[in-house]
Amino acid sequence: MRNILLPVLFFFLWLSEVSSQEIVGYWKTIDEVTEQPKSILEIYKEDEGLSARVVEILVEGREDALCIKCDGPQKNRPIKGMRIFSGLKKVDEDTYGDGEILDPETGKKYRVRIWLDSERPERLKVRGYIAFFFRTQTWKRVSP
Repeated sequence: MRNILLPVLFFFLWLSEVSSQEIVGYWKTIDEVTEQPKSILEIYKEDEGLSARVVEILVEGREDALCIKCDGPQKNRPIKGMRIFSGLKKVDEDTYGDGEILDPETGKKYRVRIWLDSERPERLKVRGYIAFFFRTQTWKRVSP
C-alpha cells in the first residue's frame, strides 16, 4: 500500500507546482476604458504563496507615480516596485485566492482570485470583489 501512496502523493505535489509555475511570470495590465497598456506586473512565488509587484508603468507621464490615495506604509510611495498582492493560496485546482489586491490608483483593497483562462492560457483572469460585487480584468502574458 505504501508503495502506491508515495508516487500518488508526489504526483499531486508536482501538479500543484506546475499550476503555480504557469501563473508565475510577467503580465501586462490593460486599461478597461482606453484599452491601452497600463503596467507590467511580475507574479512570483514566495513561501506564503503567490505575490505580485509592479515592474513598470506604461502610461506616459505616470512612470514615477506615487500611491497618494494609499493608506499606511504605502502612502506616497512609488507605485513602481510596489507589491499589489501577496500570499495568494491555491483555493481549487485552477484558482488562487484568499488574499487582497491593491488598486494603486484608488488606494482601495479588494479580495482577489486569479486563474488562467482555460481557452487562452496566455491570459490571466483577475477578479477583485467586495461581497457580491466583482470586476474581472484580463492580463496578458509578456516576456521579461
